[in-house]
Amino acid sequence: MTDYRFIDSHVNLHAPQFAEDQAEVIDRARVAGVDLMVNICDRVSNFDTVYKVAADNEDIWATVGTHPHEARENPALSVRTLLDLAERPKVVGIGECGLDFHYDFSPRDIQAQVFKVHIAAARESGLPLVVHTREADDVMGQILVEAHAEGPFKLLLHCYTSGAELAKICAEMGAWFSVSGIATFKQAQDVRDIIRDMPADKIIIETDCPYLAPIPMRGRRNEPAFVTHIYDKLGEIRGWSLDEVRARTHDAFFSLFDRIPR
Repeated sequence: MTDYRFIDSHVNLHAPQFAEDQAEVIDRARVAGVDLMVNICDRVSNFDTVYKVAADNEDIWATVGTHPHEARENPALSVRTLLDLAERPKVVGIGECGLDFHYDFSPRDIQAQVFKVHIAAARESGLPLVVHTREADDVMGQILVEAHAEGPFKLLLHCYTSGAELAKICAEMGAWFSVSGIATFKQAQDVRDIIRDMPADKIIIETDCPYLAPIPMRGRRNEPAFVTHIYDKLGEIRGWSLDEVRARTHDAFFSLFDRIPR
C-alpha cells in the first residue's frame, strides 16, 4: 500500500487555462505532495484530450462523461458509448454529469435525459458516478431515488454545495461527498455546516481546478498544488488532525475509485 500525501479527486488539467503550462502545473502539484489526481471529463467529444493527460502521467487517472452544461451537444448519448470508452485502462469513473439549473446552458429535459444515461452506465460498469448538481435539489433527488430503486450504483456528489435534504437522501443511498475550496470561503458557512454532518467515512477532497481556488489563493487560477489548504480546512471543520484527514479521506477515495490500485 502506497502512503499518499495528498490526493486531488477532481482536476480539469485539460482545460484551456492550463494550455500554456500544463506540465509545470503537474510538476508543482507533485512538489506540493499531491501523489494522485483524477482528470475529469467535461464532455464525451473531448474524451481523447482528457484521457491523454492520464495516459501520459502514471499518477493521473480519468473519467468519461458529459457535464450538464454540455448535454445539449449530445442528447442522443448512449450507454454503450460510455461503456466502450470506460474500458480504457485508466478510466475510473462515469461523469462529470448531472443537473445545473443555475446556468441552464442546456435545456433541463436534455440534462435529465443525458444524466440518466450516465446513471445506467455507472450501474452496468460498477464505476462511480461523479455528479454535479446546482440549484436542482428536488429533481436531482427524484432522479437518484428512482434510479437507485432500479438497482444500486456508486455515487459521488462532487463539490457539494446543495441543501441538507438532498445530502441526507444521498447519504442514505451510501453516497460519497467531495469537499472543495468553497469550504474555505468566508460566505460559505452553510456549506461548512453540511460538511460537519457528512458521513465521516464518505468524504473525499478536490480542487476542481482551474476553478474555486481556496483561501488564501482566492482570485487566482486554481491548481492541484493548492489542495493542501482544503485538507487543512476539512480538519478544522471536523476537528481532525492532518493525519486523520489523510487517513479518512484516502480510505474513502480508494473505496469509491476502486479501479485505482492502492
